[in-house]
Parts: sequence; structure tokens; C-alpha cells
Amino acid sequence: MTPDPDARVALIIEDDADVRQLLVMTLGMNGFITIEAENGRQGVALVRDRKPDLVTLDLNLPDIDGVEVCRQIRPLTDAYVIMITARQDEIDRLIGLEIGADDFVVKPFSPREVGARVNAMFRRPRSTVRNVSQPLLGTGTPEPQPPAAPAVEPEPVAGMLTHGALSIDTEGRIAMLDGVELPLTRIEFDLLATLVSGPRRVWQRETLLSRIWGDGWVNDQHLVEVHIRNLRKKLGEDTKAPRFIRTVRGVGYRMMPPSAD
Repeated sequence: MTPDPDARVALIIEDDADVRQLLVMTLGMNGFITIEAENGRQGVALVRDRKPDLVTLDLNLPDIDGVEVCRQIRPLTDAYVIMITARQDEIDRLIGLEIGADDFVVKPFSPREVGARVNAMFRRPRSTVRNVSQPLLGTGTPEPQPPAAPAVEPEPVAGMLTHGALSIDTEGRIAMLDGVELPLTRIEFDLLATLVSGPRRVWQRETLLSRIWGDGWVNDQHLVEVHIRNLRKKLGEDTKAPRFIRTVRGVGYRMMPPSAD
């Protein structure tokens, strides 16, 4: 049977053969073509060669751990990354999110749980994403070039958002600050674009979870907090005197009024 050329590809990086086969079965039932790696180095090579749409990544691998694998593959791909761990402590969960993982699953897990989380991720629109090495599969159209910084801030146009020194191309998924492109992960980009799309609005954490991660995530508000923290670092924010993102205590976040600089 000829494989569907439009089918999504999932890479499973897992040294435990039983867990690996469970993920193969689960993701196969959810419409993925699956490929497998038994260690981190194999996984990095397969990300580079096969350009998967989804990566499940065990934290405890025999050669290099999942944290290091995630750091190495993030410049190569914009695939969704789910880290899988047997560890319960919060630090490991946050480390995984800070290096670009989209979600985590704690062993033992159920196939239904993994399927639900994956489907929630893929319900979000997958626009063309700029990749530092080469386009992702299916992105045959040329990438738009970022506009030159104008002397006067232009009126918003389709696909473009501006907020002071920030310029966001939502179609090309490029965010510029003071004329320099920001190295944002997919979720960081989605968060920034959402906040800028309604700069006077206070965005509740629950609303951001539903809009960016999908329904059923209201109990995972730490996801928003971790990614906002990482986004602020990349914006060069001073938390005591924020230039862009303000925390509204007990509610969520909103954009600061655009500065004149």
C-alpha cells in the first residue's frame, strides 16, 4: 500500500521498546506515519532527514538526555514536541517547556491521554513557519521578507500587526523587534501575536490556554506562565519595568502602551 504523501509524520525517540511500540500504536491510530529512534543521536539525525510534524521525546535516553536532544532539534524543526518522563518533580517539567517543548506526559500514560493531547495541538492552525535551516514540508511558497522599519507607524494591514517597536507578520510568522527578528518558538510567537492583536485587552490565562493550546487545558495555567517568562526574556524585558507585557495580577496579561522610542 502506497503511503499517503499528505499524512503527518511522528518521530518517537524512546529507548524502551514496550513504550515505543505503545506510542507507535497510539499515533498510528491517530493517522500518523511513525518513525522510531532508540537514542538521542538517532533522533536528532531523523529530525534533520525526515522533518517530522510531531516528536515524542523521552527525557531519560541512554546517550544524551531528552533536554539536550530538544535543544539540538529546535533549530532544525518547528514540529510539536512532547516530552515523556517518569519523573514527577516540577523542575523537569519546566526545563522541558523552557527549551521549546510544547507539552509533557508523565509515565505511565494512557493511549487516550496521548491521543487527546496530540489532537488538541493539531487543532491549532499550522501556518507556514520560518525555519532557520530550510522550509518545513509543504511550504513551497516563498517566505515574505520583513518590511523596512518606517519613519511613521503604518495602519495595520492584513497579516501584519505592529505595536511600537514590534512588527509581526502573522502569515509569514516572523516577529521583529527594533528591526531584528526574534528567535521565537511556535508557542511564543502565537502568544505574542495574540497579545498584540488585542493590545488594550486583558487576556486571561484560561483564554490564552484555550486559544493557543486548545480546549481542556484550564488546569495547566503554568504552561502560560512559563512561556510568557521565556517570551519576556527574548524581548529583553525588565520585569520591574516591562516595556511590552504587563502582568495583571490574578487575571492574566496585557500589552503596555507602545513607547515612543
